[in-house]
Amino acid sequence: MLIGEVARRSGVSARMLRHYESLGLLWPSGRTGSGYREYSDDDIRRIFHIESLRSLGLSLREIGRALDDPGFAPAALVDDLIRQTRERIAAETELLTRLRRIDAAGPAGWEDVLQAVAFLRALGSKSAAARQRAALSSAGEVPVPVEALVEAVLRETDPNVAGALRWALARSGDGGTALLAEGLGSPEAAVRERAVQSLAELPGEEAGARLRDALASPDAVVRGHAALALGTRGVAEAVPTLIDMIVAGRNDTDAADALSVLAGDGATADEIAAGLVGRLTPGATEAPARVRLTQALADIPGSTASRALVELSCDGDRAVALTATYLLQLRGER
Repeated sequence: MLIGEVARRSGVSARMLRHYESLGLLWPSGRTGSGYREYSDDDIRRIFHIESLRSLGLSLREIGRALDDPGFAPAALVDDLIRQTRERIAAETELLTRLRRIDAAGPAGWEDVLQAVAFLRALGSKSAAARQRAALSSAGEVPVPVEALVEAVLRETDPNVAGALRWALARSGDGGTALLAEGLGSPEAAVRERAVQSLAELPGEEAGARLRDALASPDAVVRGHAALALGTRGVAEAVPTLIDMIVAGRNDTDAADALSVLAGDGATADEIAAGLVGRLTPGATEAPARVRLTQALADIPGSTASRALVELSCDGDRAVALTATYLLQLRGER
């Protein structure tokens, strides 16, 4: 079969067939009397083998070694191709992500694009100082890719850098709220905690709504951070979780402070006092927790808290009774 017919049947151009021959990858089995290349059936099969391996991403050099090496191991080749392809996909995905983030920042000119690229590189730096400088630099006039900030704050382990990133995220508005909310469902406890800490520092109603949703989280740490943040915002829905924190002895001082802020409203003060008293039942709550609950009544105004302290001053648990008596003296009620 002459080269023209081979090209038509195989779909490989005559020029490419000659190139294969120049590389020593393919040799026509014979020549006609006029000196034209003549390809045998075995030559045709080799052409299809070459094209098949090219479709897998092999270079012509690699194809030559694969076809001519009697010890060639196809499985090893395929494994290597899989590894190379994964690496290529990862690199392309990273590039696509970076481009999308730059586009989302809405750069006005090339200077903005270059600054955004520098910012993204710094966020991914192995140096904590470089990451922190990047976070602090986001206060400039160049738009910051919010998605990149969220990703950075959710993976950051250095407390100083994390604080700078949360500050930067809060300055960027509530654009990262939905992304942070997704972090609340992460299988990693540390990521969930970083997400709720960041939400706690975000302004706006949407962040508040996400924090209220977090009160139902199965993660006690997430619930606690959400309740503390909501307490400072005057959201009464946080009261049950704050009381649970006092009982558990988890950030109980901060929880008591949040309750005292919420108790500024008279009706809420009575609700908080009733909630604290309801957990003081002897036998149902351990002794240390009863002392903490009694202490939490100190800054709760109103008659409900006062009556509870009077009753607790006669409690069978001496530590509770002494604490209640002392608090009544501070309140000037005994």
